[in-house]
Formats: sequence, structure tokens, C-alpha cells
Amino acid sequence: MPSFDIVVNLNLQEVDNAINQAQKELSQRYDFKGSKSKIEWDEKKKEISLLGDDEFKLNAVVEIVRGKLIKRGVSVKNITFAKIEASFEGTVKQKLTLAGGISPEKSKELTKLIKEAKLKVQSQMQDEQLRVTGKNRDDLQEAIALVKGTDLGMDFNFINFRD
Repeated sequence: MPSFDIVVNLNLQEVDNAINQAQKELSQRYDFKGSKSKIEWDEKKKEISLLGDDEFKLNAVVEIVRGKLIKRGVSVKNITFAKIEASFEGTVKQKLTLAGGISPEKSKELTKLIKEAKLKVQSQMQDEQLRVTGKNRDDLQEAIALVKGTDLGMDFNFINFRD
């Protein structure tokens, strides 16, 4: 039976490279000289911590990180931006969380979307991916087109397409 998997790919090496480039730019830019602004990357938690002197500087740091991630091919749709919080000594901080898989809520949303379209396919959650199976390849291609055509707030990849 033909099938494919819907996943959210996260290339941690590219994220690491983008963070390193952003840190280098932050240290070299004139408008950040003497600033307490910094970028920290926790690979285990898949979390980026940003610190800025004020909201204006923090937004500049966010834009630097966002630009570097986009240049390295990391989808910004898969990043969750936390609220800006006040920190010590008058600084502000923000956490960015990277999605490394499809959450159960998103999986339910995708399954509902596919069922409402009345396609002749079935979907089931497997770890952090969604497996979609159908009787013929055309139905699967319709399901791919449906998921690509709707904006669910994440950048999905389609892998393991099998006849």
C-alpha cells in the first residue's frame, strides 16, 4: 500500500552555524559595542536565549538571528517566539524554541484537515511524524498538495514516499 510520512525536519548543524554567525555579527557591529546583548544556544533543549539592553536592541538581535537562520535554510515557521520578559539590570530577554517534530496537537489538526477533505487516505501518528497511507499514489499526491496549500504555522517535509 502506498504511503509517505509528514515530518518537521530540523538540521541542528545548520542552526548551530547560524547561531555562531549571529554571535559573530553581534560582537562586530558598531551599534552593539558595550551592549549586554547576547545570544545563547542550548542544543539539548532546542532553545535559543536572546538578551538585549532594551526592546529595540532585542528586536535587532531577533532580526539578526532570523536572517542568519533563513540564509542557512532553517525554516522560521518552526520557531516559537516566547513573550519578551524583563531581566536583571534593566535588560530584556526572549526565548525561541525550535520544533523538532510534529506535536500531538498539530498531528490531530493535520488528521482533521485530511479527513475533512474526504480523501481516500488514512493517517496515523508515529513518534513525531504522521504516516499517511492510501490505495493509490494519486490520492497521496492530493494529500501532499492539500497540506502544502494550507498554512498550519509550520513548515512540513514529506519523506519516505513508497508505492
